[in-house]
Amino acid sequence: MKNKIQRCQWVNKEQIYIDYHDNEWGVPQHDDIKLFEFLTLEGFQAGLSWITILRKRDNFRKAFDNFEALKIAKYDEHKIEALMQEAGIIRNRLKITGTITNARLFLEIQREFGSFDAYIWQFTNRQVIDNQQNNEKNIPTNTPVSDSMSKGLKMRGFKFIGSTICYAFMQATGMVNDHLTNCISYKR
Repeated sequence: MKNKIQRCQWVNKEQIYIDYHDNEWGVPQHDDIKLFEFLTLEGFQAGLSWITILRKRDNFRKAFDNFEALKIAKYDEHKIEALMQEAGIIRNRLKITGTITNARLFLEIQREFGSFDAYIWQFTNRQVIDNQQNNEKNIPTNTPVSDSMSKGLKMRGFKFIGSTICYAFMQATGMVNDHLTNCISYKR
């Protein structure tokens, strides 16, 4: 009998989901552009399924200048209207304008801390939190750390940055390891 590859329970059979799980989700991320991409996509995901975001991710990259905060911070009303017509992304005006606001604040954090990475990873003391979960039902949707991150970002003016979004961001960027202990990606 052939051994079946074990993955986290949330991974469905779609290749885009498998690739995301196996190659990105939970991998510690320190690149500011990638961190801003995940922060933005998690905000757009609010109220939707993650697979919807993954399917539209390339469109988001094109529409939002590959998540270069310096470019996004300069978006004006004309660009907002163009994004509102872009069928390949989530066309939510509040999320689009929130992304522009977040880009400006992201740049302020980079100036203050040297990088967004230096700021955001301080919430976990620059360490990966390993939850050693063996059942998806035990994985939280928020924690005191994500509460603190959310509060800190909100105080700076960030939009679409509640504790649940922050926790999903932490999972995606490898600040927390919530791969199940029997998952092929757990020890990565």
